[in-house]
Formats: sequence, structure tokens, C-alpha cells
Amino acid sequence: MDFRKEAEALSSYLSGLRREFHQHPEVSRKEFWTAERIEKELDVIGIPDHKRVDGSGVYAVFHGDKPGDRVMTLRADIDALPIQEENRELSYCSREEGVMHACGHDCHAAGLLGGAKLLYAHKAEFGGEVRLFFQHAEEIGYGGRVFVKEGLLEGSGRVFGVHVASDLPAGTVGVKQGPNNASVDYFKITVQGKAAHVSTPHLGTDALYIASQIVVGLQALVTRRTSPVDPLVIGVGKLTAGTAYNIVAETAVLEGTVRAMTAETRKNAQEWLTDLCTRTAQLYGGAATVEWTDYATPLVNPALGCEEVGRVVTDLFGPQALVADRPISLGGDDFAEFLLTVPGCYAYVGSRGEDPHTQYPLHNGHVDMDEGALSVAAALHAEYTWRYLTGEFG
Repeated sequence: MDFRKEAEALSSYLSGLRREFHQHPEVSRKEFWTAERIEKELDVIGIPDHKRVDGSGVYAVFHGDKPGDRVMTLRADIDALPIQEENRELSYCSREEGVMHACGHDCHAAGLLGGAKLLYAHKAEFGGEVRLFFQHAEEIGYGGRVFVKEGLLEGSGRVFGVHVASDLPAGTVGVKQGPNNASVDYFKITVQGKAAHVSTPHLGTDALYIASQIVVGLQALVTRRTSPVDPLVIGVGKLTAGTAYNIVAETAVLEGTVRAMTAETRKNAQEWLTDLCTRTAQLYGGAATVEWTDYATPLVNPALGCEEVGRVVTDLFGPQALVADRPISLGGDDFAEFLLTVPGCYAYVGSRGEDPHTQYPLHNGHVDMDEGALSVAAALHAEYTWRYLTGEFG
């Protein structure tokens, strides 16, 4: 078998699927059209054993015809972002106002369907079980934990997924051992003060002023409490305060995120932030509370999975295709939840081509993908699964 050649022969099929998904983007936990389209395609491929997960995720499974008890899990995320697409000249531009597949999840879904199609066509030649996770709600750090909680990963020997990467040229694949993506934590800080007229500030407690001091102070936690070589981001993206221009603000609400590459730094940053907010508010006569939401743990690729996938990449596409030193990203991905219990690998498939749209960063309204990445993703899914199920790895 030559999965690379077979995947390239599916190029039009893969592009067609990807463009359908791209035209019909859906935000997290509302991927109902997407899930239905995936189910229809699974039926066409010949994989009828599938079900919904939490309403808008899709789980599917099939077995090779030969004896075997190994299990491989393949994952693609399927949700889109609340971003307005600016590529109006494209025939497959998003049809949903204010929603766009700006992170490449349309490519991920198409690539996994392609990989499943390749494997299913050869199921008479291998044994074992293939599980397909079309995971919803990655962008809000939700869907991965749902699949785990449902027990759908139990018994799996490997888990594998890919993400497009506009920083890598099409035809290359990033496989980096160790930390790849940061943890993602959302915080909401509520500052309670006391209203008064701005002409008599001493009679009130200015929640807006306290919030401003907190914003400035948070950056010192990064520059003065952590090592310069230990990546940490504390960002405040939203601050809401006050009711009128001439009234001391009684309340203020700040929303933001913490990104860290290690569990220790993540824990420390949460403790420092909470302490800073409480003490700063007290200093100026107010009070502050902090609410945390855990979106994703750090994504750390194990050595075993990277060694295996690295061999797959070099054998399929040549040694020049393997990028082993891709810089770490402070963006998160809840594929990390799967790697906490099952060995495997998260690989980054280059999607940067000659078209200027493919050179924009992800999460940008102008970004597009070099669709050559689709056949690369499909071939990787099929080849790694084949080698694991047939006993070459592990």
C-alpha cells in the first residue's frame, strides 16, 4: 500500500469536503449541521457504527477483518470561531455572518474523513479497532473532556491528531517532543467599591482605579515572579466599569486568560493573581474576587509517540518534511486531555503556500489553507494507524 499516493488521489474529494465545512461554520456546542454532514459521509464510506456525543460531537468506530485487539484513536476538532470572514472573493467563503473556520478545523474534519476512507478500504488487511473522534467545542476547552468522561478513550493504545499550521510550508509536518501548547485558564475578576460623585472621591471607593492597578500589577507577575525562560502570559482582554462619567465606579469586572507551559507555573500564576487582586483591592478600600475556568492543560507530546510519528513522516514524505524544532505555542488545544492518559502525538501539518491568504496567522479573518495539507493529514492518519494496528509500533 502507498497511503501517500492514495491520499493524493483523493485530493478533489478532500477539497470538496473541506469547502463544504468551510461554507457552513458553526461555533462551539452548536456544530449540528457539521455533525450531520460527518455522519452522512461516514455512512457513504461504509462506517455505520457512529453516534452523537453531547449533541454535536460525533464518535465512530470500525474494525479490521483480521484478528487483533489493538485500538487506535484518531481525533479532529470541528468547531469554528466567532470571526467575520474577509475572503469574500472565494467561492467557498463562509455563508454564516460573523462565523468562520479561521483555525482550520474544516481541514481537520476533512482530513480525518479521508484517513478513515483510506483505512476502511483496506480493513480486510489488518486487525484491531479504529476509533474516530470528531470533537466539538475545542475552542472553548470543552469537548475533549466530554469524550474522555464518556469513556470513549478507554482501552485505546494510541491517540493521534493533527492541526494545520500556517507557519509551516505545505508538505512539511511539525512533530515536537515535549511541551507544544500552553495551558489555558480563563479568569473573571470582580472588584467591589463604593459609588460617589467624582468631586468627592474620598467618600467612595473607586473600583475602576483598583481595576487599573490590577491590570498593571499583573504584568509584574510575569516579569518579576517567573524566570524569563519559563513562558507565561497573563492577558486582560476586557474591562467593564462604571455607570456615568461623573460617578466613582462602584464595580469593575476584568476578564482575561493565563497561559503557561508547565503545571507548576500554571498553579503559581493562579495563586499569585488571586493574591494580587485581593491585596490591591484591600489597599484602596475595596474588595475583589476571582473566578477561574480551566479550559485546557499543557499539551506535552510524549517521546514514544513523536518517535513513531516522526518515522511515519520521513517514510511517507522524506526526511526534509519533518520539522522537529517548531517553536512552542502559547495557544492551547484540548487534545492535551487525551495525552494525559493515552500515549500518542499531536502533529502540525504545514498549510502555508504561495497564496498570500495562506500566510496569515490562524484566527484571522483573511486566513485560508493550502489544501495540499489535506492529503498529508489523511495519509498520516492512515499510515500511523496501520503501523500501530499491525504491530510495527509498540
